[in-house]
Amino acid sequence: MTQDEATSAAPVETWPVLVRGSAAETEWPAPPDTAAESGARTVGPALTDARARVIADEAEAVVTEIATVVEGKDEVARIAVLVLLAGGHLLIEDIPGVGKTMLAKALAAALGAERHRIQFTPDLLPGDVTGASVFNQATSEFEFRPGAVFTQILLADEINRASPKTQSALLEAMEERQVSVDGTTYALAEPFMVVATANPVEMEGTYRLPEAQRDRFLAQTSMGYPVPAAESRMLAAQAGPVPPGDRDTLDAVRERTTPERFAAHVRAVRSAYASPLVLDYVVRLASATRAHPQVTLGASPRAAVHLVRAAKANAVLDGRSYVSPEDIAAMIMPVWRHRLHLSPQALSRGASAGQLIDQVLRSTPQT
Repeated sequence: MTQDEATSAAPVETWPVLVRGSAAETEWPAPPDTAAESGARTVGPALTDARARVIADEAEAVVTEIATVVEGKDEVARIAVLVLLAGGHLLIEDIPGVGKTMLAKALAAALGAERHRIQFTPDLLPGDVTGASVFNQATSEFEFRPGAVFTQILLADEINRASPKTQSALLEAMEERQVSVDGTTYALAEPFMVVATANPVEMEGTYRLPEAQRDRFLAQTSMGYPVPAAESRMLAAQAGPVPPGDRDTLDAVRERTTPERFAAHVRAVRSAYASPLVLDYVVRLASATRAHPQVTLGASPRAAVHLVRAAKANAVLDGRSYVSPEDIAAMIMPVWRHRLHLSPQALSRGASAGQLIDQVLRSTPQT
């Protein structure tokens, strides 16, 4: 038997593919393992364009479903799904009443994921977030009562109204997908994503998020006011009659995937190819922010990692299995804008983090 005949006779591993809008399923061959590049390690099969397109179709279905209740905010919905595919967390900073909470709830509903909501207040305690050990009189032993963080989509509502001590209760969960209480470590479910909403710091009763916590959010975005046509549709939907059997408009959101499938997609996105030239480009961008005279705190190594992960998710959403410099440029603003700290002189002149990132992007060659 020749080598080609042996290869064709071997069993082929397959991945299930969900056909959007249909109950039918089909399959395609999984890609073969590829040799690791110099200095890199290969874990599992490489991502193919075929699977990237399947993930993109499924993600688009989720975005479309979110848009049925969050009118006129397709780009924000896409950012939310992208951040989840990248394995990160999303910070939504905006004024009250523009749909931040609705977006997070609609995302969980479209995924069919378990969701919990924490309303952050000044008197909220860290144990309310992570859970605590409670003495059980029946067994005369302490038993752990999980907190709200033990879920798949966690909505941290108005996170900057809680004290920094309570905000820090999320740090381990966001970075390591685990919670440590009384010397015991508990793993969190997959996928796990924190969608935090924050009010502008100028509002009464708010605290500025610590730098360490802001750096753990993969991306930051804002909702903004809807355009008049979208706001009219929103008024008709949310102020109109609720269909029989539903409690509110979110009950009409259909599940377009499953948490298990999306967790597999998150792992697959990590296999998208980022060439050494692309990685070097990210490093030079990060170095440029750190050396910028108007920046006191530039992009951290974690920020560089998050940018590559977001660029991989952006490539997959476009149906590609590889990252291009255009993916880096497309994602650098939402991924790095909330991390940079400007000098007092830059702030006094009215400069913004977005303007400085744009300068760095234009002045840093791609090769």
